[in-house]
Amino acid sequence: MNPTALQKQFPWARLHSLDYPVRLDALGAVLEEIHATHSHVRDEAHGEQGGQLIGDSDDMQQVRRLVEQVAPSMATVLIHGESGTGKEVVAHQIHELSARKGPFVAVNCGAIPEHLLESELFGHERGAFTGAVAARRGRFELANGGTFFLDEIGDMPAVMQVKLLRVLEERCIERVGGTKTIPVDVRVVAATHRDLGERIEQGKFREDLYYRLSVFPIEISPLRSRPDDVEPLANEFIRRLQSDATIGLELTPEAMQVLEEYSWPGNVRELANLIERLVVIRPNGVVAAKDLPWPLVERADAGSGLPEVLAASIAATGGDSGVTLPAEGIDLKAYLSKIERQMIDEALSESDGVVQHAAELLGIGRTTLVEKIRRYKIKH
Repeated sequence: MNPTALQKQFPWARLHSLDYPVRLDALGAVLEEIHATHSHVRDEAHGEQGGQLIGDSDDMQQVRRLVEQVAPSMATVLIHGESGTGKEVVAHQIHELSARKGPFVAVNCGAIPEHLLESELFGHERGAFTGAVAARRGRFELANGGTFFLDEIGDMPAVMQVKLLRVLEERCIERVGGTKTIPVDVRVVAATHRDLGERIEQGKFREDLYYRLSVFPIEISPLRSRPDDVEPLANEFIRRLQSDATIGLELTPEAMQVLEEYSWPGNVRELANLIERLVVIRPNGVVAAKDLPWPLVERADAGSGLPEVLAASIAATGGDSGVTLPAEGIDLKAYLSKIERQMIDEALSESDGVVQHAAELLGIGRTTLVEKIRRYKIKH
């Protein structure tokens, strides 16, 4: 390979061709090129690890249908969901199923300081500000021909919202310090965990930008509301980690039940971190319920509502549960789950299927009751 081709493929090779003593502007130009190239490669590599949409729940099947429906178009997509639900995985799946040949480039709008965000998105010209010793392409240019994922769009500063709206409408950008209009062929997918309607009322998010972004909205439910997805997700994370032949992890049915009953405040990300932790603790073993971290078991029990259901059952029989403990023992969790389901069935019947009324009869929140109805697959 000749020196010119080598430097084009590996910009860092140009460091060896600099004249000494090194001029600041010449060194800066090489470093900027290395940074831009590295960013591009990093984003493509990140995209290859985007993963598939895992889950058997009705909610996840609906998300898959929406992704397949919107992917072939150029429609701007707004993904909403709690932190850790897998919004970037959905965005990457949209890119993979589209006809876009360019890269998948992602940027977190909340992780970049406000004074650097414009340069990061649109690039800058040489001399645009102190330290800009060379021109640099922004993420929009790097994503040309591909998909640009704007994560945490709800945290974007107001001044940048105006400039983003112009890009979405005109499909062109201007670098910081530049006057040249640069057309970009980019499919935009945005995501947020915030309530943008509330942000609009607070004057923190532009209403016109919201409508421009939400051409095709996709909602991702939190993991706690789709317990059917816990097992396939856990198995997928184990499968990925078991690519190393030294790892062999298995969860007992009891352990899996605990995972399904847990509220997962950190959503899918928390589950992935737990599996990784279990692999470290028991790399070649079977994980029983007792082997799970105690906060997980404690919070699963606390969030199940079983103590209240049991108390109601005892109160209904005048303080006597009418149950004697068999000599061989009893599966208490299964027994309590049976009581809980019976109570929910009776409450729904008493309230003619009105979930809010049934929740009031049970003394629990409507959202909690909806999750239990899904878990037990109760028809109402």
